[in-house]
Amino acid sequence: MKTALITGGTKGIGRAVTERLLSEGWNVIVTYFFDDNNANLMENQLSSLYPKSTITILKIDCSNLSAIDSIHSNLVENNIYLDAVLFNAGATDRSFFGEISTDNWQRVFDININVPTFLLQKIAVRLNNKSSIIFTGSLMGIHAHSLSLAYGVTKAAVHALVKNLVKVFSVQKIRVNAIAPGFVDTEWQKTKPEEQKININKKIALGRFCAPDELTDAYLFLITNNYVNGEILVIDGGYSLS
Repeated sequence: MKTALITGGTKGIGRAVTERLLSEGWNVIVTYFFDDNNANLMENQLSSLYPKSTITILKIDCSNLSAIDSIHSNLVENNIYLDAVLFNAGATDRSFFGEISTDNWQRVFDININVPTFLLQKIAVRLNNKSSIIFTGSLMGIHAHSLSLAYGVTKAAVHALVKNLVKVFSVQKIRVNAIAPGFVDTEWQKTKPEEQKININKKIALGRFCAPDELTDAYLFLITNNYVNGEILVIDGGYSLS
């Protein structure tokens, strides 16, 4: 049975992909940082729904470099080798440019870029040949987004990282890709004022936010297709085309 590691996998996109992989017969290791009640409820629900698969949920702060050793130790202690790694944990900082602090800037870079990069360095020997690495990028890494400079810059860096890691993992025939979603109806987006959502929908040809479940086919495609490599798959409902 194949095994996937998903960071930030208990809510939104990560939760949807976790459930999809479990339904496809995968074992899944999921990280989360807060909301213990939600994580425990998810573990109980999905263990009951998919008894032939195993879900393991780890409380780990993926904005801290100590997460690297924590995840690596768990894999070693349980003799786990991975067939897919999905970097979905993310952070933003909506401070105005003149108010951005170095601490917040560093935190966004750590969770979006640094921890994934050095975690891959640490666990490379635990990735099976021909496995798949997928990053959750963002439409905001392509279109300028002044309301969160650190987010836009780090997501653009994620897209560049994907292209460069293709060379790094070519010997193992490990593929590296990213999904760049547009606006997805996650808990994070639900905090937006209704007027702001209406304005965003006017820029989307389909006129609505994406449901997390609608992205799972794309993640599964990148995991299972043995020839797609180094791609940034944009799924934005036709943003700016309406």
